[in-house]
Amino acid sequence: MTIKNIYITTCMALLFIACSCGKTTQNTTTAESYQKVSPDFNADSAYAYVDKQVSFGYRIPNTAEHVACGDYLVAEMKRFGAEVQEQKMVLTAYNGTKLNARNIIASYGLDKKNRVLLFAHWDTRPYSDQDADPANHKKPLLGANDGASGVGVLMEIGRIMQTKAPEVGVDIIFFDAEDYGIPDFAEKSLIEGNTWCLGSQYWSEKPHVPNYKARFGILLDMVGAEGATFYKEEISRAYAANVVEKVWRTAGQLSYGKFFIGKDGGGVTDDHVPVNQIRKIPSIDIIDYRQEMDHGFFHSWHTQKDDMRNISKETLKAVGQTVLEVVYKEK
Repeated sequence: MTIKNIYITTCMALLFIACSCGKTTQNTTTAESYQKVSPDFNADSAYAYVDKQVSFGYRIPNTAEHVACGDYLVAEMKRFGAEVQEQKMVLTAYNGTKLNARNIIASYGLDKKNRVLLFAHWDTRPYSDQDADPANHKKPLLGANDGASGVGVLMEIGRIMQTKAPEVGVDIIFFDAEDYGIPDFAEKSLIEGNTWCLGSQYWSEKPHVPNYKARFGILLDMVGAEGATFYKEEISRAYAANVVEKVWRTAGQLSYGKFFIGKDGGGVTDDHVPVNQIRKIPSIDIIDYRQEMDHGFFHSWHTQKDDMRNISKETLKAVGQTVLEVVYKEK
């Protein structure tokens, strides 16, 4: 998650209200007649990858748990047949802390010019600043949904691509230091600019391949909670409206319309922002958005309750199969 505060302006709020009054996506192909082209996404496998990450504990930069989980991710993606690069860097947090961070890049089909970028963040937040108990605000959280769920889905996609390659090349990136942004209890930041998404900002400026390009990018953030609802995020629509429509249409064709809501949502500062603005790759954010919550996110967001109790195999399946289908339809 990133700034996981909805990126609200008055007109965006009015736009969301207006668009919520019944704008839906209409699929010309019914789910009954649609023929899936991608391999089956295994939700049990994805769930196990989420659980394994959580078992390491808090994946916060500068901790042994963070190093151990990163080593695990690198080893697994290599085991899944990817060419893996590690982008190690020292980043500066909002409070001046130097973070020993690494982005993990797993590539498939390096010989293919046409590429798709899939990404998620693998670090966890050092603060539970949205917890109902103020005593927990400076405690780290496990980030089962906020972090591990997106990575778990992408790990399963990587495992599948080893057995059946899509027609396009695919780069999977696990971005670091996304969730070390300024907490609600801090008075000010000691650095200028966006204090969130530090790993993706770094990569967007210095990609693993000079002048790296992809047809489009898909970010997965908080994609594992039961009852998740994915609205069409504002920044995604601004930079990659065609990709949004492609993904939501595919979800409908696969009968996942109850998850992928055909309505416009608010904007979120997340890893897709620097990828869009700096790297110029049209990218979207698939992120759980809850209209009933004041902050717009699932009930355990940035709290001590973000653990495996939140994770639903049904949600992982809906997101994973949809993204897999989008990738395998690319020529």
